[in-house]
Amino acid sequence: MFALGSAEIGAPHHDPIRATLLSTVATLIYDRLIEQDVDQSYHPHLAESWENSPDGMNWTFKLRQGVRFHDGEPFNAATIAWWIPKFKGSPNEYLVDAVDRVELVDDYTVRFIMKRAEPNLIYNLASSFMGIPSPKAYDAAGDNFGVTEAVGTGPYKLESFAVGQETVLVANEDYSWGSDLSDNKGAPHIKRLTLREIPDASTAFLELKTGGVGLLLGVPDQFLPQLQAEETLDFRSLPGFGITYLAFNTRAEPFGDAAVRQATALAVDQGAILKSVFNGVGLEAHQFLISTLVESKIDPKLEIHHDLAKANELLDKAGWQRGDDGIRVKDGKPLKIKLTAQSETAIKRTAEIVQAQLKAIGMVVEIDIFDSTTVVDQLKKGQHQLAVRQYGWNNADILDWFFSTTNIPYPNSSGWQDEKSQELRNVAMQQSKTLDERVANFRKYQENLIGNFLFVPIHEPVQNYAFNKTLLEVPEKLRGTQLVQATTVDIKVVG
Repeated sequence: MFALGSAEIGAPHHDPIRATLLSTVATLIYDRLIEQDVDQSYHPHLAESWENSPDGMNWTFKLRQGVRFHDGEPFNAATIAWWIPKFKGSPNEYLVDAVDRVELVDDYTVRFIMKRAEPNLIYNLASSFMGIPSPKAYDAAGDNFGVTEAVGTGPYKLESFAVGQETVLVANEDYSWGSDLSDNKGAPHIKRLTLREIPDASTAFLELKTGGVGLLLGVPDQFLPQLQAEETLDFRSLPGFGITYLAFNTRAEPFGDAAVRQATALAVDQGAILKSVFNGVGLEAHQFLISTLVESKIDPKLEIHHDLAKANELLDKAGWQRGDDGIRVKDGKPLKIKLTAQSETAIKRTAEIVQAQLKAIGMVVEIDIFDSTTVVDQLKKGQHQLAVRQYGWNNADILDWFFSTTNIPYPNSSGWQDEKSQELRNVAMQQSKTLDERVANFRKYQENLIGNFLFVPIHEPVQNYAFNKTLLEVPEKLRGTQLVQATTVDIKVVG
């Protein structure tokens, strides 16, 4: 029995085409053309190989032969020709909207003819939303697909699904086409797998200790010391998907002034927060992108690092003078701001430490704690000044999501509007023909955003998977950007 992480709880069905939320279950039922490893590299799966034309206007995929869906139907080029058009009008249409049509070269070769060059297509195809369902089962089930039945080519078959409670899977004994992310290309070692949804992290951890569940996905950092103290428990960590950061509202004073934003950013000590809040687990964040992305490899001199002396110097030059009480004042107004944060323990504790660190530059910080829904509502209305935020995404287009003028007022709650920034965004998002061009263009885009100090990067988390050693044997090295089929196929039952 496995317990899903909090971010995976609440999926109403297991239909990857029309889903807005999927859990690990989907990666066990369905295979994808391409798999992505934790280092962001791409690996063949149902596609044995692929090739992108120099102008980026077509992609050719050689498909794996001998693959069958759980219902016995064959996987071939006709499957792909049926599958891609199914995204039209779905929430996930954006994943393939650059594809104009699918050409069948032969029974096991397809070519995507593109509307425009889209080097990010390879990332999209590795998404869990790109798991390929059985055409016959999908069309027959209609809106019930993913609820009463879910048929893919993956290592597990759906036995039952109770929304908000659990999903029960059974091994696909015919499975023999695992990706190279797994040492075991065959059927899973665990023959019957129950994935439970346990919303409360403390309850899930207790179940792990007592053997009620064998594996716990998405373990919060605060539980790691307890994990290490338990002889029967162990954990594995994978690189994370995002960062914790401070979000400025550039439309709200005093953060319309770039000097104040820069001073605030330099006053934050990422190392101290990593140690105090996250028990040293994860990495300090000094830019907006996660460190495993090649787009994150910018000039280190441009990254945001703690520099208290420089922060104070900037405020002095900007006319913010310290009073006898240590609080800075300009034009008769004290440097007082509100810091918005969620009630989650790590977020709240981060806000408290930031409050103390900003006091060192003469800024008075009042913390407002709200539930996540209220925080988002405030961001949408532009009612915040500064907020502790987190995102989870392992692609450079997260910069477009949060800082493009087309996304004001939300998710671009910073309200950032700048002609040069938007020009760099347009080049990165729309004018990159190859992956190399895309990487170079996104580096320039992020460098521009960093130079305008639109955020304060704080922490890059890891993904923690805890398990009960009396029940399961887990490989030392886990691969895949989440607990994908490769990992689960490799896990063994003790004894």
